Amino acid sequence: MSSARLLKLLGLLQSRREWSGAELAERLGVTTRTVRRDVEKLRELDYPVHASMGTSGGGYRLGSGARLPPLLLDDDEAVAVAVGLRTASGIENIGETAVRALLKVEQVLPSALRHRVAALEIATVPHTGTPPVVDASLLTLVGTACRDRQRIRFTYVGHAGEESVREVEPHRLVTWGRRWYLVAWDVQRDDWRTFRLDRMSVRTPFGARFTAREIPGGDAGAFVAAKVADRWPVQGVVRLSVPAAQADEWRSYGKVSAVDENSCHVQVGGETMDDVVFMLASITVEFEVVSPPELSVALVRAAERFRRAAKL
Repeated sequence: MSSARLLKLLGLLQSRREWSGAELAERLGVTTRTVRRDVEKLRELDYPVHASMGTSGGGYRLGSGARLPPLLLDDDEAVAVAVGLRTASGIENIGETAVRALLKVEQVLPSALRHRVAALEIATVPHTGTPPVVDASLLTLVGTACRDRQRIRFTYVGHAGEESVREVEPHRLVTWGRRWYLVAWDVQRDDWRTFRLDRMSVRTPFGARFTAREIPGGDAGAFVAAKVADRWPVQGVVRLSVPAAQADEWRSYGKVSAVDENSCHVQVGGETMDDVVFMLASITVEFEVVSPPELSVALVRAAERFRRAAKL
């Protein structure tokens, strides 16, 4: 049995809902009897191929199974998937997942298809009024370095506009506050740092390999939130009616600090006060505003808008 033919059969079954045995035989250049044998082999490999009786060898379709079969894409489909994943990289909540998938797709793309993807990206026009957009090739490059545990060197523009050259061991990419951050071990400073990707210009993409370290606290998202909370132009502090030890799910919002055994403070930052209100709206325990007074005003304004929306 030809492994190439088996893969082609799997690709055909993925491309549309149902095929007749005669159609598959014609596409594969074999008899309907061979198609039946190949289908049985796919079933032995745990692919749920369903058959229906009829003329011309019956019909076949690929059902849903317990695991995802390998996706066999033609050139146009592969380009479309790669471009779609690049676009999804900026979508809230799925950005990091899209980057991981993009790394897998681009790793196996032939050179000619990678050029096609790059050409399509050049023609993409970002929407006005959106936050800074991170170049998808930079996401791919840094994500690959994180995955393969390889150092990178880059020029970095700090918060005050100062430039410096950094060499780091990249560990995790994190989306927080509509921006992309890299959590990395800074080799020169011998400490953990966070870097905004839109301020990075990579010089040496893949340097020496390194052994993975443990991110402080073990949570990359919480680490980024705590590091960048003070840098947001708008800040808000609220007091939660839970002990700090029970506030783990809100550490990704910003800094958490104990007040007493029954409550804690959470510092939240954003581009605008509405960003802070948006984040606080997802907190599911009682809280009260500590500072600033403008946050109280913004919460009341939002509450009145929601009340009008509910027609109460």
